[in-house]
Amino acid sequence: MWTKRVRPPLIWASVTVVVIIAAFGLFWFQPWKLFTDTRVDEALPVAERAPTPTGSASADATSRPAATRPGANRIVSAGDFITHEHETTGSAEIVRLADGRHQLVLRDLDTSNGPDLRVWLTDQPVKSGPAGWRVFDDGSWIEVARLKGNRGDQVYELPASVDPADFRSVSIWCKRFSVSFGAADLKTT
Repeated sequence: MWTKRVRPPLIWASVTVVVIIAAFGLFWFQPWKLFTDTRVDEALPVAERAPTPTGSASADATSRPAATRPGANRIVSAGDFITHEHETTGSAEIVRLADGRHQLVLRDLDTSNGPDLRVWLTDQPVKSGPAGWRVFDDGSWIEVARLKGNRGDQVYELPASVDPADFRSVSIWCKRFSVSFGAADLKTT
């Protein structure tokens, strides 16, 4: 009777290849992040939206809303997140501080944790459904920072070289897989 014997070095080589592939898969996909959350609750700047024009032009400075008073923080643009690759809710605002700096504020963000998540400002429109998942790297974009956490309130300083008027959306971008977890269309306030 003829039998084929597997040689021990071949078995160890096969086991080694399987272990290397499994280790790479774990590193690349980081599946444990599906079961973990990182909560961030930073102090948010106090700011108001610009009021809609109403009433007389003779109102004095003390009766004007804070957004129109000199030296007040003002929300320049804002929008709510929609879901792309992963369920995402919350809102985004670009705030112009009294000293002229700009901050990107994420309020009540709730999305999945994932590998290599970033916060991007882009010039692309926000589209719902799978058609909107991969559009944000098509035009102009700036990586603001790594996402601090997948839940909570977060504040990101924008570089002085960034003009918020150049961007119309915010994306929670998974850099590793080039896909948006969720995005907010920024409307001027």
